[in-house]
Amino acid sequence: MPEKQQTPFALTNCHLIDPTTNLDEMGAILIEDGKIKAVGREVAANLPSDILRIDGGGKIAAPGLVDMHVTTGEPGAEHRETLKSVSRAAAAGGVTSIATMPDTDPVIDDIALVDFIKRRARDTAKVHVHPYAAMTRGLSGKEMTEIGLMLEAGAVALTNGRKAITNAQIMRRVMMYARDFDALVVHHPEDPDLVGNGVMNLGETSTRLGLPGIPAEAETIMVARDIRLAQLTGCRYHASQISCAESLDIIRRAKEKGFDVTCGVSINHLTLNENDIGLYRTFYKMSPPLRSEDERLAMIEGVADGTIDVIVSAHDPQDVDTKRHPFAECADGAVGLETFLAAGLRMVHSEQLTISQLINAMSSTPASLLGLDAGSLKIGSAADIILFDADYPWLVDREDLSSRSKNTAFHQARFSGKVLQTYVAGQQVHHYSQ
Repeated sequence: MPEKQQTPFALTNCHLIDPTTNLDEMGAILIEDGKIKAVGREVAANLPSDILRIDGGGKIAAPGLVDMHVTTGEPGAEHRETLKSVSRAAAAGGVTSIATMPDTDPVIDDIALVDFIKRRARDTAKVHVHPYAAMTRGLSGKEMTEIGLMLEAGAVALTNGRKAITNAQIMRRVMMYARDFDALVVHHPEDPDLVGNGVMNLGETSTRLGLPGIPAEAETIMVARDIRLAQLTGCRYHASQISCAESLDIIRRAKEKGFDVTCGVSINHLTLNENDIGLYRTFYKMSPPLRSEDERLAMIEGVADGTIDVIVSAHDPQDVDTKRHPFAECADGAVGLETFLAAGLRMVHSEQLTISQLINAMSSTPASLLGLDAGSLKIGSAADIILFDADYPWLVDREDLSSRSKNTAFHQARFSGKVLQTYVAGQQVHHYSQ
C-alpha cells in the first residue's frame, strides 16, 4: 500500500487485547511512524497535551487479523475480484494482512508473477498482500516450480492452492526444498481420487438429497501421508482447512511427538454444517465440504484446546454464473473476509472460545507461522490495529459487501460484532459510520 506522511496519534479508552503478551485491560495505544510506540493502562496519562486522541469508546482494540487463505481473481478473473477490491473487503473485515492463493490465471508459479502481485498490491491495495508461491507448475502436481527463486522474490510460503499433490515423491521433493529454505508448506489435504465426483459430505444428508458424497477419508488419509512425509524430510508443514475429527486426532498425535506440524480451519467449518445446504443452496458448496454437526463441534474444540492453530476466512469469490448451476455442477467457495470476525465472535458469545483465543487463531499465530511483523500490540510492532464492538448487532446484506463477488454463505445472517476502524501501518483504511 502507498506510504503517507503520518502525524502521531493515540487510540484511547480501549479494551486492549493482545494474545502475544496476555494483554487484557483498558488502556491506550500510541502510534508514531506506523509503529506502536507505547501501549497499556498508563499511556493516556502520559500523552503530550497536543497529540491527536481518538476515543475508542471502550471498544476492543486488537492486532489486525491475518488471513492465511484468500483467493482473488487477479490476474485472469478480475470480474470476480481484484487486489484492490479484496483489500477493501479485508479492511472492512478487520483483516490487515492477507496471504493470496496462487489459483489465478496464469498461476503464480514463477518469479515474474510473484513480482506482479507484489507490485499491484503496492499500487492498489489498502492492506498488506503476501503472495503464496505455487509448489508445482500450473498447480498440476507434476513438475516442481523454482521454489527458491520465488521465495527470494517475496513469496510468503508454498502451496498448491486447492489442488492437492497426490504424487508422494513430488511432495517429498517439495518438502525437502522447503526445509532447505525454511519455508512453510501449506497443503490442502484432500485426495481427488477419493473425492471423485462427490460434491458434499458423505452421510445421511447427501443420501437424502441424492448427491454423491465425499468421505472423511479423502482428507484423513492425505493428512496422515503428509505428516509422515514432513517427519521424513524435516519440513514445516501446515494442513490447510481441515474438517474432520479424525484429522484432528492425527495432528494431535503428531504434535505430541514433537513434529513441526500445524493446521487451520475455515470459519465456515466452525459456524456452518451440512444441514445449511438445505434444498441445494449452492453458496454452501465448499472444499472441503461442510461436515456434520458433530464434526463442526469437534473443530471448535480443536481451536479451544490448541490443536487447531489458525482460523481462515477461505475467501473465494465466484460470480453469479458459476454459482447458478445445479448444486453438483456449481463452483466451490464463498466470500468471507467481511464476515470473518463477526462469524468468529459467535463462538465467543456462546462461550466456546475466549476473545483472546479467537484473536490468537485469527491474527497472532498466522502472523508467526508466516514470519510477518503482525499479530501483536508489542512496542515496536507495525501499527496494524482493529477497533471493534463485539456486541454491535447487524444484518448481512450481500449487496453491501465490498467484494466484487457476492457469494456469501451469510446473506441475511444476524451477527453481534462489527469492525469500527482498521489501521494498517498506522493509516486508517476503514471507518464504519454507524
